[in-house]
Amino acid sequence: MRGHQGLFLLMRFLSRSGTFCRSCGLATYREMSAKTLWQGWWSPLSVVVTPVTLLMNLGPRSRFRKLAAPVGGFGPSLDPGRSLLRRPVALLFLVPMALVVLAIPTLFVLGAFVEGAGIGQAPTLAVGDCVRNEGDWEDQDLEIVDCGSADAEYKVTRRLDTSKDVCADGELLADLTYSPDRMTISCLAPAR
Repeated sequence: MRGHQGLFLLMRFLSRSGTFCRSCGLATYREMSAKTLWQGWWSPLSVVVTPVTLLMNLGPRSRFRKLAAPVGGFGPSLDPGRSLLRRPVALLFLVPMALVVLAIPTLFVLGAFVEGAGIGQAPTLAVGDCVRNEGDWEDQDLEIVDCGSADAEYKVTRRLDTSKDVCADGELLADLTYSPDRMTISCLAPAR
């Protein structure tokens, strides 16, 4: 039987060998595997080693289960106790794993809400707003600023609601906002 302990930066490999009866073998399997379930994950490489150790213990476990119940012997056999997943230490493993499994879809749902809320998207410009361009003109990063500040580079003169409309001479196209139902374009004129 094998066991594993992760010790933050170190690892410790455990083993017990010998001739086991059915009860002693199952008791040893359950004890070593239960300790591995909660002690095995605490170093970076243990994330790989712990599942391998637990899988390696399945072979001896199946051989122990095929043995007949012990009769006689030199001393009493060990009590196998509760099955592995009914032990309290197994909950120390199962609860965090269940939280990880639930966290993944929760993060996807939260990501959809955050994306839908407009975080990280360009602001929608209204006529009369003043803006400053933080990026290149081809890769606009418009930020709404106070029209009286020195940062104001452009002022929104009007919004075009159809692709056939055009900005007047001296005005620039900006704020291409695509939504499922339409595209909105703003015309900008220099603020000074």
